[in-house]
Amino acid sequence: MRGGAKEQPCLQGDDWPTCAQKIMGHVEESLCSTVTPKVTQALNILTTTFGRCQSPWTEALWVRLSARVACLLERDPIPAAHSLVDLLLCVARSPVFGSSNGSLWEMVAQALSCLGPAHVGPLALGILKLEHCPQALRTQAFQVLLQPLACVLKATVQAPGPLGLLDGMADDAMMVDALLASKSSCAGLLCRTLAHLEELQPLPQRPSPWPQATLLGAAVTVLRLCDGSATPVSSVGGHLCATLAGCVRVQRAALDFLGMLSQGTSPQELVTQVLAVLLECLKSPGSSPTVLKKAFQATLRWLLSSPKTSSCSDLGPHIPQFLRELFLVLQKRLCSPCWEVRDSALEFLTQLSRHWGGEADFRCALLASEVPELAWQLLQDPESYVRASAVTATGQLSSWGLHAPTSPQHAVARQSLLRELLRILSADSEGFPRRAVMQVFTEWLRDGHADVTRDTEQFVATVLQVASRDLDWEVRVQGLELALVFLGQTLGPPHTHCPYAVALPEAAPARPLTEALRALCHVGLFDFAFRALFDCDRPVAQKSCDLLLFLRDKIASYNSLREASPNTDSVEAAPWRWRAHEQTQPQEDQEPEAVLAMLRSLDLEGLQSTLAESSDHVEKSPQSLLQDMLATGGFLQGDEADCY
Repeated sequence: MRGGAKEQPCLQGDDWPTCAQKIMGHVEESLCSTVTPKVTQALNILTTTFGRCQSPWTEALWVRLSARVACLLERDPIPAAHSLVDLLLCVARSPVFGSSNGSLWEMVAQALSCLGPAHVGPLALGILKLEHCPQALRTQAFQVLLQPLACVLKATVQAPGPLGLLDGMADDAMMVDALLASKSSCAGLLCRTLAHLEELQPLPQRPSPWPQATLLGAAVTVLRLCDGSATPVSSVGGHLCATLAGCVRVQRAALDFLGMLSQGTSPQELVTQVLAVLLECLKSPGSSPTVLKKAFQATLRWLLSSPKTSSCSDLGPHIPQFLRELFLVLQKRLCSPCWEVRDSALEFLTQLSRHWGGEADFRCALLASEVPELAWQLLQDPESYVRASAVTATGQLSSWGLHAPTSPQHAVARQSLLRELLRILSADSEGFPRRAVMQVFTEWLRDGHADVTRDTEQFVATVLQVASRDLDWEVRVQGLELALVFLGQTLGPPHTHCPYAVALPEAAPARPLTEALRALCHVGLFDFAFRALFDCDRPVAQKSCDLLLFLRDKIASYNSLREASPNTDSVEAAPWRWRAHEQTQPQEDQEPEAVLAMLRSLDLEGLQSTLAESSDHVEKSPQSLLQDMLATGGFLQGDEADCY
């Protein structure tokens, strides 16, 4: 249709190019075919066309072919339903067709009534995501999307929450048949419905009012059907109880959906029921590791969505009791023979402590349980993933003073945790726990943990000495991050390079510059950074380069340090010694004057640019390409000059 013509082609199909008319004839013939692959191919061609081209002639194309597309909805069964949904949504999204295009919306409404449960959900979701769509069609699409949950709620007794929009909806025969056909059909339909609603909830064009209470009741009911606690009131309900009992797939989808609903405003009585069903799921001995992980995530989202106050009791009278029961369950899960369960429980403990570590009721419930002690014991777990999660959890608890009850042994417990983490960093055979230790130590240094502030320089020196020898490059990178935090605390935060930033007066350094540099030398920061600058792992060298550039920038802002003149030969030879990874450096290399001279002598910007290049930049260079051409063409030595 473009054909290189300067003028727009006529919207009438009679004078279209011959090739375009032949293609149209072929598509029309394929749409009328009784062979499903031919219909699928024709629909896919149209979907691609409407998706990639928004020229006015596409409206004439749709006018010519829409009747044949509509005829597909009258067949039984409807052929190529998935491709048909894609085409209808693609046309509906095209700017060529406005919201006033009645024939298009009538066809979509017909499709919502005719398509089976497996295909009508994606169409309904796509319609609801449109910004411009007739309100009547949006209402129909939302009712179609809610239909499976309406069947579930009406089949059980005393479903929590009002039915709302679902109350007046008649049971759809095809929907009920899909729920009763087989376990896979029932599970697939419910999982798709919950996923579609989860995708729709955060969108600004979602239906309003949003039936929060109804959806909460449906999610709770689905979970009760899965754990066998729902009471059926019909033969459909009895069949659903038998079909969904212990269905891990549906449980995971329902827990994800339930966690998403925590973002809305819900009645307190429904929140209580939500927390109760989550606790039952966490308690159940039949819950699989993946279901437990989803249940922990949903529980965390509901607890954290509550208003943050000085006391958890303001969240409701049942929250303190819920926390006590929750920690009893957590104790059990921390002792699970399945390492995935222990790992999920530790991750949940870490996240909850990070957000609620200062809440009085949370602290009381946690310290009254055995959870802190069990988390400590899991530092010796045989599984490295669990040890890493235990490191993170105990580090977070220690930051809030929650690793042991308040007692004269409190400081001793903190010191023993520090020693244990240093042991893991030095001796653990797996990389995950060592990386976790470095992350905890960096957070402790950044937040001013009591064990760090007692002797910060000694702490940093010990950690950097161990991290610099680690064979795991991620541990070394995290060691450089810790060094950068210490550097910022010693010399001040980095300068802003934003041209629009308000120029603020320079903050006074924490100590005189020369004294600060001696402290950096004392903790071995320069020794670590210069070695890392020539590290064989590029991320380590990049991090070191960033650190040294930051240091050079900070030093340049101070005028109090006199220009030093160390031994020139020593300065020139020092980088080669760092590159060679010599274990001991001459004492003069550790002096501030020598360090500054080395900083000035290094082309850090050039090194940073080199490190930023991709690892295959040489192979992608023009010279390398020409060499490949020569090798492929089999040119002789004498022909190279002509080729170049």
